[in-house]
Amino acid sequence: MAKRLRMLMRMRNLTRTGQVGDGREEALAAYVLAHAAPGDVDDAIRVIDEYAYRQATLINVGDEKGLLLDAAVRRAEPRLLLELGTYCGYGALRMARAMPPEARLRSIEFSDANASVARRIWDHAGLGDRVSVLHGTLGDGGRTIGRLVAEHGFGPGRLDFVFVDHIAPAYLPDLRRILDQGWLHPGSIVLADNMKVPGAPHYRAYLREREGTEWRTREHHAHVEYQSWVKDLVLESEYLPAASGGAGPVPA
Repeated sequence: MAKRLRMLMRMRNLTRTGQVGDGREEALAAYVLAHAAPGDVDDAIRVIDEYAYRQATLINVGDEKGLLLDAAVRRAEPRLLLELGTYCGYGALRMARAMPPEARLRSIEFSDANASVARRIWDHAGLGDRVSVLHGTLGDGGRTIGRLVAEHGFGPGRLDFVFVDHIAPAYLPDLRRILDQGWLHPGSIVLADNMKVPGAPHYRAYLREREGTEWRTREHHAHVEYQSWVKDLVLESEYLPAASGGAGPVPA
């Protein structure tokens, strides 16, 4: 019973604040600065994984699913990337390592505390202006969308890659906001984590309904971050230029 209550409290904290509630995110920043070589993205990633296995589990994409993220970014060869859900900056580190040198990644995070942790880790890893975080959400009445357009070069057909890894109820609304802005182009890739745990059924159903007409989706089977017994699913969806037929998501 006590363990269940702790889990419920953590889920409430995550929903309300974006953090687990026991200080692990702030402790991670200190751990990275103490143990990772300055200016070394690879070492920052290694140290975050080490912390998650040895100190406290984190809710980033993790090392196993991170390989799927790496591969998708390399396939896309993006110039402009958007991340929904910065958390502590781990996904952005992996994308920065995989994306072309001239590419730029903008990450959206609703928790100011998480954004601060991510900035410190990125500064230590030497990412410079290749990656930046905006405190807000795409659903905040246009403020964050306006900043992306005015300050970061977002516009029709400009966005090459999107990584969706924030709160599940916002997956589909935020994808629709991106589509409404016209930011995607034929061949843009949207990668979405946590399709089974905690799950985003409306997002998955939306893509299934449009398979072969608006999207071509691959389903990558994996596990929840930093363990090997709970299964998870990552969707990799390519935005299509026109109808081309299709019967459903293609298993990886």
